[in-house]
Amino acid sequence: MPSRLSDTFRAYPVEPHHKQVDFSSVKELPDSYAWTELDEYPSSHCPSKETLPVVDLNDPNALKLIGHACKSWGVFQVTNHGIPEELLHDVKCAAKNLFSLPVPQKLKASRSPEGISGYGVARISTFFPKQMWSEGFTIMGSPMEHARQLWPQGYSLFCDVIEQYQQEMKQLAGRLMWLMLGSLGLTKEDIKWSGPKGEFTGAVAALQLNSYPACPDPDRAMGLAAHTDSTLLTILYQNNTSGLQVLKEGSGWITVPPLSGALVVNVGDLFHILSNGLYPSVLHRAMVNRAEHRLSVAYLYGPPSWVQVSPLPELIDSNHPPLYKPVTWSEYLGTKAKHFNKALSLVRLCALVNGLPDVSDGTVKVR
Repeated sequence: MPSRLSDTFRAYPVEPHHKQVDFSSVKELPDSYAWTELDEYPSSHCPSKETLPVVDLNDPNALKLIGHACKSWGVFQVTNHGIPEELLHDVKCAAKNLFSLPVPQKLKASRSPEGISGYGVARISTFFPKQMWSEGFTIMGSPMEHARQLWPQGYSLFCDVIEQYQQEMKQLAGRLMWLMLGSLGLTKEDIKWSGPKGEFTGAVAALQLNSYPACPDPDRAMGLAAHTDSTLLTILYQNNTSGLQVLKEGSGWITVPPLSGALVVNVGDLFHILSNGLYPSVLHRAMVNRAEHRLSVAYLYGPPSWVQVSPLPELIDSNHPPLYKPVTWSEYLGTKAKHFNKALSLVRLCALVNGLPDVSDGTVKVR
């Protein structure tokens, strides 16, 4: 089994099954992009009694509020997170400049089938018969190699913004990790791989820039199909254009309203495993619209490649046996590359408790 993330992607290459479309020139939705089943669950637009939690990180009760949000939703929004508004604006502009390039120019920075970084369609697209109305650019480590291919003479500005954003996100992800772990009653002594100062210095992350162009027939198109993240946690900057939806138990698909300056944080599969099933990894998707081009920036945060993630001993007793076997992020990505949304069930030791997702057949059923 591959020991590093790069080895995992080389072991499970993804060959794109279609040419990249120039979305700006498409006047009618091609059949290859026309989805027939968009509403397996009913949609909602966050009625007042069912509103996604918003946590002010300066609130003295932030830890408790985050714990409640993780357990009941698996996702929440944060304000007063410390990321400068100017930087959020700059990263949005960087993404907009990238995706505004002509398709032939973007293809110069294409992600290789066995690679992680670069331009291309979502890796999960191979699991679906229809194509998604989106394009992406993945960055792991320095963006310089691919940025030089896009802007041979002017790549430094893009790189400076991306690298500053990565640094700020790494600090925020570590802060959120301790809030989420603390809400489970865990301390630095319980997480051996967090390092002597609890800074998660060996953590691995990827930055995902997403583009969802305006669509001529949004009711039949899908921006990004329903999935859970393989991460510990994901931090999403979704700008001011609506499109993100999460699946809430008993309520169906709920649109996450964009809040100015706020960031969306969702529990990933690995944190679900670490919490022994207490915190669900939320199923989510991205919808498109007719009038606006939507951009989002996702920071995908995971453990060091050598760390085996398993239910923490502090969360296990005679009434709460371990639900999952130990797995590294690389091993789990390999399972997900082959089995997609069945991956969690394949590393499960026993049935999940009532109220948590059942993914044994590759689709999530809300109980």
